[in-house]
Amino acid sequence: MNSIANELTENKTGELKLYKELEFELVPGDNLSFVQQVADVKSERNALIKAAHGTTTLAFKFREGVLVATDSRATMGNVIASQEVKKVIEINDRLLGTMAGGAADCSYWGRVLGMECRLYQLRNKKLISVAAASKILANVVYRYKGSGLSMGMMVAGWDDKGPGLYYVDSDAQRLTNDLFSVGSGSTFAYGVLDAHYKYDMSLEEAKDLARRAIYHATHRDAYSGGIVRMYWVHKDGWVAYPLEDVSELYYQYHPEIEITNAADSPLTVNAA
Repeated sequence: MNSIANELTENKTGELKLYKELEFELVPGDNLSFVQQVADVKSERNALIKAAHGTTTLAFKFREGVLVATDSRATMGNVIASQEVKKVIEINDRLLGTMAGGAADCSYWGRVLGMECRLYQLRNKKLISVAAASKILANVVYRYKGSGLSMGMMVAGWDDKGPGLYYVDSDAQRLTNDLFSVGSGSTFAYGVLDAHYKYDMSLEEAKDLARRAIYHATHRDAYSGGIVRMYWVHKDGWVAYPLEDVSELYYQYHPEIEITNAADSPLTVNAA
């Protein structure tokens, strides 16, 4: 490498060049071992590189299909990087994926999954099943287990067996259930979902539940916010609904709150 650099930087007149050598600083030793030593994506220990991430995504099955909803805020630690991130990956006409964790990891592996699903369709002349798509994703990320990936994705769709919903993370854990919520705001979303979820819901009831769960998560979790993005997956494909600003939903779900001027309503202290 250095000999090539010297040859390129010296001309025929013998003039002195500024750069005599071309060198690159590389990670010492094995890359995987280096990442395991200095990086932490689960906030379990002090490390030189700590992955700070937050979001709220959810999906659940009901009698008319699968409802998927996410927020749109992207953060870098305590800094809001964007309020307009699309956290739903449209894999094919009947399959969706959600993003939670590192934005780059989720976006990249989501595109890889989309490529694999398209190749499956070309080879077999039919759409891939939800279970098979989630299994492909789990198998792919298993090879990178422990290498610093930060990813928690849901794969939702409709196939020959009806509605399907799977959760896959960067440790290659693969689960199926009727309801999932992933991200820093998931604990708040689960509070709403556990209280009101039922399989025998109408579409409007499902949309209201998803909207309410995302809103309450964004209200309590500083790392979630922006807009509510919702999709309905059914036997004929998926439908994307108009975006809704969570700041406007505040007054929809708290109609009893009135904005008052503090100067007109001074605090009073009752004597003991």
